[in-house]
Amino acid sequence: MPTWTLNTEFNIDSAHFIEGYDGKCGRMHGHTYKVQIAAKSHKLNPSKYLKTPDMVCDFKELKWAAQDSLKGGLDHGVLNDLMECSTTAERIAEFIHQETVKRIPGEIELTVTVWETPNNWVVYTDKDV
Repeated sequence: MPTWTLNTEFNIDSAHFIEGYDGKCGRMHGHTYKVQIAAKSHKLNPSKYLKTPDMVCDFKELKWAAQDSLKGGLDHGVLNDLMECSTTAERIAEFIHQETVKRIPGEIELTVTVWETPNNWVVYTDKDV
């Protein structure tokens, strides 16, 4: 079976605090998050920008979170104002996954990796790997 895996990486500069955290992460601070998204598909699809079925999905749809927070992304925003859940790295990865799924064809399997620092990251997928 043919398989394509589309990959993209981008950075998001955002502030946040972890509500209820007993330590310095409970105070407002910022990170340059590195985000990697892998989109796996067994077929090619059309997109909002290309009407023929020649891509897994559009890179623009995968990179929505890199947009300025005033334009619907997460960059240069306060994550606590943009997300309705805790702002741990785990929940940020889950949030980006859930919001990205809404923008792409349904049969695509996504894996979202979020680095909070160069040495600390989380990988999220809704599939059992």
